[in-house]
Formats: sequence, C-alpha cells, structure tokens
Amino acid sequence: MREKGLSGAKGVDGRDAMALKLLFWELEKHLKSSSGASVVAIDNKIEQAMDLVKSHLMYAVREEVEVLKEQIKELIERNSQLEQENNLLKTLASPEQMAQFQAQVQTSGSPTSTTQTPALVGSTQGLPSTQSSGPSA
Repeated sequence: MREKGLSGAKGVDGRDAMALKLLFWELEKHLKSSSGASVVAIDNKIEQAMDLVKSHLMYAVREEVEVLKEQIKELIERNSQLEQENNLLKTLASPEQMAQFQAQVQTSGSPTSTTQTPALVGSTQGLPSTQSSGPSA
C-alpha cells in the first residue's frame, strides 16, 4: 500500500503518519462501497497528491544536496591549505623541534593541540633567512 512510503518520509512525524493511514483506510472503505466511476476519480486524485508530495520531497533533497556539495568543496579547499601549511612547518622545523613534536603526539595522541602549533611557529622565527624562505606551496 502507498501509506507505507509516506510514513517513512522525512518531516512526517508519527501523528501525521497515523493521520495519513487513517485517511487511506477511510478512502479504501469508501472505495469498496462506491461505484466504478467515483473509484477511478478518487484514485486519480490520490495519484496526483502522491505526485505532488514526491515532487516537493525531490526538490527539498536537491536543495540539500547542493548545500552539502558546497560544504564538501569548502572543506576540501581548507584541507588542502592546512596540508600545505603543515608541509611548510615541517620543512622549517629543526630536527629537535620535530622530535619534541613527535614525542608530544605519542604521549597525548592529539597532534592538533593548539599549544603545539604556536610553539612550533614561534620557534621558526629566529631561523636564518635561507631556511625561512622554504617552499611556498
């Protein structure tokens, strides 16, 4: 029956689903006692209503997909920027700083701690100009 498809639709809560089931049940009961012509007319109206619901749901889904695609694009760009920054910082860091960083990562399990990055950046400021002009990706 069609009401099974509607009850699982996004945005239809339990009360609405029950109301739709009741409506379909009453329609079925009425249809069984109606003449053939009115059965066809009611069937057509039900079909039109279902098509309308489907088109509204499809429109909402398409809008949501577009929003998610844009968010994914922004996250990919941000990830690329962070990877470039990470590579630059690794290039500029001394072996001692990298060893200290690795030790912190192993003990804390969190390489993205905010206390680690500023210490690494601040310690690279005193490097000679030949090292600080490393690859700019």
